[in-house]
Amino acid sequence: MTQPDLTCSSPPHWRVAVIGSGPAGFYAVGELLKQQEMPVKVDLFDRLPTPYGLVRGGVAPDHQKIKAVCKIFDRIAGQEHFRYFGNVEFGRDLNRSEMLDHYDAVLYTVGSRSDRKLGIPGEDLEGSHSATEFVGWYNAHPDYRDKRFNLDSEQAVIIGMGNVAIDVARILSHRHEELAQTDISDEALSALASSRVKDIWIIGRRGPVQAAFTPVEARELMHLPETEVVLEADALDLDPASQKFLQEEAGKDTRKNIDLLEEMLETPPREKKKRLHILFLASPVEIVGEQGKVSSIKLRRNQLVEKPDGSIRAEGTERMLELKTGLVFRSVGYRGEPLPGVPFDEKSGTIPNEQGQILEEGSPCPREYTAGWIKRGPSGVVGTNKPDAIESVKKMLSTLNSSGKKPLETEQVPDIAQLLRNREVDFVSFQDWKLLEDYETKAGEAEGRPRKKVGTVKEMMEVVRSLREG
Repeated sequence: MTQPDLTCSSPPHWRVAVIGSGPAGFYAVGELLKQQEMPVKVDLFDRLPTPYGLVRGGVAPDHQKIKAVCKIFDRIAGQEHFRYFGNVEFGRDLNRSEMLDHYDAVLYTVGSRSDRKLGIPGEDLEGSHSATEFVGWYNAHPDYRDKRFNLDSEQAVIIGMGNVAIDVARILSHRHEELAQTDISDEALSALASSRVKDIWIIGRRGPVQAAFTPVEARELMHLPETEVVLEADALDLDPASQKFLQEEAGKDTRKNIDLLEEMLETPPREKKKRLHILFLASPVEIVGEQGKVSSIKLRRNQLVEKPDGSIRAEGTERMLELKTGLVFRSVGYRGEPLPGVPFDEKSGTIPNEQGQILEEGSPCPREYTAGWIKRGPSGVVGTNKPDAIESVKKMLSTLNSSGKKPLETEQVPDIAQLLRNREVDFVSFQDWKLLEDYETKAGEAEGRPRKKVGTVKEMMEVVRSLREG
């Protein structure tokens, strides 16, 4: 299906390219298309045929309500001056200079694709993975389709206490019949059905007051039919600094977390098939292997110490703990990756910027901007990206308005679609994506599921091409 021709319009519009179709990208598009005094046309690009970023590839399959935000994105995509170019990879199909030749401004919203390392011996052993890999695998993300995980291990260890760590633990804890009602990947559904994992450990280096998961995630752990939540008897014996923080500074989510943890401690033990251990004040120091595979993980127990600046830090003690396991996940944060030719700060894993305007060697790039995790780092929830994106768009429009330049449209710059066709890039329009989505939805309905995801780019494109022709 061809893209609509948007090259002719009066008055002239600013042309903006948005690279990355996750929440930050869509929220930015929505804000750009709202402009009246400075009308804008937006082209949204993604390296995958499918849009929505982590809403499709990161949100847990048993959290379908969160995915409802896609309805908002669909309404944005239905506006007149919007085009979607899926299956177009920045740096492969188009480069930085070409984007700037075709657009008045470029906004990078590519998120944080990579993950942070633990930096300990044995991290690269077989059986040691990032949570990113596991999440992508069970969400049918094409990058992780061929991953394999040692689900024969009776113990699984997750390092980290954010919402992603909780998601991983919950998916490992669910019964097959519950997962079979979601849009989890077929590969994951089949593999998890024969999982032998019985004990799941979530490990945090600090205490319960500093845990990063939200009350909503914590509460769900208490309602897993076949899994008992286990905490150490003294898990909530807080150090003085944490007690003070809880009483004087803690927000409502932290207070709710403590209440929920107290409820978990007070719940009488039950005879359930699985146990989910929440262990505070422990840091991994080594992943031990046998014949190249994970066999155990060594942990150092910590204590919390208040520093002169008032911060509470974890310091190691002499106490050690070793857990036998063949499966370790690190869930200690996502990390951005550099885009070809685009400024990048290796230390923070973000694109250097000021209110979203990209900085190159300290100087602002007047036509390049960024939003989302690649702008600020991997923090917040889906909705956090909206004010972030709006800030970047406002900075962009202010700069364009004060530049004194006329829109490139007045110079009759060639359409980017023609350049892609010349290069034989089979790009996917939003109409094409809706054909694929309808295909997935119908396949899912036949099995009582919200959708049945197509898991590789090759298969996605085969479906799109066949439906275009049909």
